[in-house]
This record gives sequence, structure tokens and C-alpha cells, in this order.
Amino acid sequence: MDSKSFVQELEASNQIRLAQLGEVTTLVGEGGPPVDIVRLLKIALANEISVSELAAAWMPSTAEWDVKITLAQQAGDEARHFQLVETRLAELGVPLADFTLPADNPLFAYLRGLQTPIEKIAAGQFTLESLAYKVNESFIQYCEHFGDQETAKLYRNLIQPDELHHHRLGKMLLEKYATTPQTQRLAREAAAKTLEIAANLRRSAAQKLGTQCFPGC
Repeated sequence: MDSKSFVQELEASNQIRLAQLGEVTTLVGEGGPPVDIVRLLKIALANEISVSELAAAWMPSTAEWDVKITLAQQAGDEARHFQLVETRLAELGVPLADFTLPADNPLFAYLRGLQTPIEKIAAGQFTLESLAYKVNESFIQYCEHFGDQETAKLYRNLIQPDELHHHRLGKMLLEKYATTPQTQRLAREAAAKTLEIAANLRRSAAQKLGTQCFPGC
């Protein structure tokens, strides 16, 4: 299969899985009170800096210059997202002097272990950023539903365009490098595993939080 057809097929497969995830990503719970937006934004902080660190960690083992530069750009964008969310929390009167990152969850542990450029592209920019865009859309609706227009605006105007840009860069890189049955197999497996782990983690987190409308990365 030529690389362009392969990427189109992988995109369609991912979108089916993301739609299934969306079926359980309800706007609000069964009549319960909303989860504190501050708590959800702290989750966003952890996600943003974790993805920034992941992209930076992948750079030294990546020889392809265009992939390396894309990772560098993503690391910077995600760090900027961290700062944007940090600023929003400050506006809400939340100090972050004691903020600490949680230990790697199973998703980031898996992603850090990926070795080949094609796996990094497929799992990271192409799949994880598409997932982030999807769940952020639900989070935006959640914020709007409960009257937090400023947080919704932050995500819609500043964070979401970056997530979409990262996904599109991943798509371009996959079309360039997923040219053989072997690279296409690696890409397909990495994308599927990423969505599988992410869905399990979000399901578990939703039970603890009382909502499935929390941001991605």
C-alpha cells in the first residue's frame, strides 16, 4: 500500500476508535454537581508538561532532521500550553508553588519506550494529538456549560489550533516515512496501542473524577 493510502486508512481507523471514546465522553454526569474546573486544569498541567518532556526525550534518539525539528517544536508548544494553563489558574487564584508532576502513567511509560521514528510519529503527533483535540472539544463544552467562558476561550483559540497542527505534521511525516509493510505495521501497532492505553486510563480517571470531560495534552 502506498503511504498516502495507508495514512488515510490509519486516520479512518483512529477516528472510529475516537468516536467510540466520544460515546462515553458525556458533557455532564447524571445530574451530579460539576467537578471543580481547577482540579481539571491541574490535570491539564501534568499532561502538557509530560508531553513536552516526552517530545524532548525522543529527540536525541531521532536521526531524521525533520522529525527531530517537529519534536522540538512540539516540546515548545506544549511548554507554552503549560504556561497558558498556569496563567489561567493564577487568574482563578490558585497558587502552584507546590505543584509536582505525578510519576509516569502507563501511557507515557509506553511512549517513552518507543524506539523508531515511525512509532514516535504514529503514536505521538498523529494519534495522541488527535486524541487530545477530541477530548479538549468535550472539555470546552463542559467549561461553557458551567459558565467558564475564559477557560473555554483559552482552549478553543490558543491550544486547539496547536493540537491540530501537531496532528497534521504527524500526518505529513507518516506519508513520508511509512512507505514499507514493516514501517506501516509499526505505525499501525503504535497508534492502536496508544489509543488502547489512553482509553483505559481515561475510563479509570473518569470514575475517580466523576466526569469524562477533562482535557488532553
